[in-house]
Amino acid sequence: MQTKLSVNVNKVATLRNSRGGGVPSVLDAVAVCVELGAPGITIHPRADARHITRADARDIARALAPLRGRVEYNIEGDPRPDWIELVHELKPDQATIVPVLPGEITSQAGWTRDNAIEALPEVIARFKQDGIRVSLFIDPVLEVVEWAATTGADRVELYTEPFARAYERGPAEAQASFDRYAAAAERAKARGLGVNAGHDLDLDNLTMFRTLPNLLEVSIGHALISRAVFVGLGRVVREYLDVLAAGGPSRQEKRA
Repeated sequence: MQTKLSVNVNKVATLRNSRGGGVPSVLDAVAVCVELGAPGITIHPRADARHITRADARDIARALAPLRGRVEYNIEGDPRPDWIELVHELKPDQATIVPVLPGEITSQAGWTRDNAIEALPEVIARFKQDGIRVSLFIDPVLEVVEWAATTGADRVELYTEPFARAYERGPAEAQASFDRYAAAAERAKARGLGVNAGHDLDLDNLTMFRTLPNLLEVSIGHALISRAVFVGLGRVVREYLDVLAAGGPSRQEKRA
């Protein structure tokens, strides 16, 4: 089983919004990703609309509708009323529910039993009634995996920034961190949960993380779009797809 890539196009909208108008086009970015073979598109419409807007979410839904069954649409967000309403309206393939801290620039932690809202199981159940697969963004902690399995979610998305930082510190710390994620992934499978992952994964650390047991999908945005500024979006999408394919080389291996 090859892990699927879902390209997060938030940063394309960030660049557009910094100037106003419609350039660069989020829809053009989605079209390039799909044309190059990306099997998924992810967005995270935040309450302040600082990147993806509700209009973007609707436009992408229309663009991907003819590709249903081939390209999955994943909408991330915190379970605030307007986000829940949007997900019910658009009925994406997957809704990834993430906790949001006031003033955060990007996600900083996953759900736990302690920070979960009381209505979370009800939100999940309603999404599933609409045929939407539900993933919970969590830290790679066994107790949290056990809790996630009680909520009715279909999958968990493991928050991978701690792994990315450990990878930067060298092989020993990378392996120790990876082992924690592997244990969480194995526990998730044992509890009937699919495994996704995302946050600060890139072409280098993905060469290790792609070997995680039971890994179904990775959502990657910041690193992918940042590299695309220099070499082009189509090339970068293909690089990530190659890395996820069995035996795909890292950039260092390609230079050798």
